[in-house]
Amino acid sequence: MLTENGNSFTDRFTRAGERKSSGRYPFDQECQTYGIEHRLIKPGQPQTNGMVEHYNGHISDVLATRRYETGEDLKQTLKRYGWLYNHHIPQKALHYQSPIAAIKDWQAKRTALFTNRVNNHVGPDT
Repeated sequence: MLTENGNSFTDRFTRAGERKSSGRYPFDQECQTYGIEHRLIKPGQPQTNGMVEHYNGHISDVLATRRYETGEDLKQTLKRYGWLYNHHIPQKALHYQSPIAAIKDWQAKRTALFTNRVNNHVGPDT
């Protein structure tokens, strides 16, 4: 997983004099628990994080359209938006394909890159 260097994800820049993550930060520990490699973007290169920020902007717009009565209501809205975004919103960077269509295309052309089949739903592959 590639993340920014904010203190939500790392202590790399919050510990005095240190420039390397301690590995004891809560986010790092969760990644280790699930066998996820956690990497950080290079400082001063926000364009690396641009696609995520673009998606987060879309989510902010969706969330601003209404009030949510329960956590479950919010969860279902986010899940529906994730499905819509991944299946029906073409992306310029993907040659105007949806993310799922692009991944399925890559999987058909370069099968060696994939260990799991592409799922048609939002959520973990497990």
